[in-house]
Amino acid sequence: MTAMASESPSELVRLTRRERSGWVPGQRELARWASTTLGTRARDAQISVLLVGAARSRSLNHRYRGRDYPTNVLSFSPPALPAGGPRLLGDLVICPQVLRREARQQHKTERAHWMHLFVHGLLHLLGYDHQRAAEARRMERREVRTLRRLGVANPYRSH
Repeated sequence: MTAMASESPSELVRLTRRERSGWVPGQRELARWASTTLGTRARDAQISVLLVGAARSRSLNHRYRGRDYPTNVLSFSPPALPAGGPRLLGDLVICPQVLRREARQQHKTERAHWMHLFVHGLLHLLGYDHQRAAEARRMERREVRTLRRLGVANPYRSH
């Protein structure tokens, strides 16, 4: 996937739609969420977002994580790029079908769950992880703080 240079906030995120059903936030909205999450790291940054169906999500999840089921969001860090150009933070692959199902199951709005998973994926691109308890707490605190700035309640207390 490729992304475009971040000369204006709306160019921070490049959105590629492969799934057409249901509500999906637009590129400007994703860029606002990304800017809030990244802060000064958003300057000269690029993020690519690919929306896929459940079959493609399952295939990618199996190939890269060894898990044979569709997932909500996958984060892919870029290979090292030559200096001098825009800084590619990475790619997010989001499955709106899984996201919608989770939102219903967790009694959340789709928009709030979109924000949460988008922020979660971006934090992975910044090096956050949740493999160990201390890392998970650090990542969760950052998610909650960012989502609060976006007007979304703590997602870990809402279900």
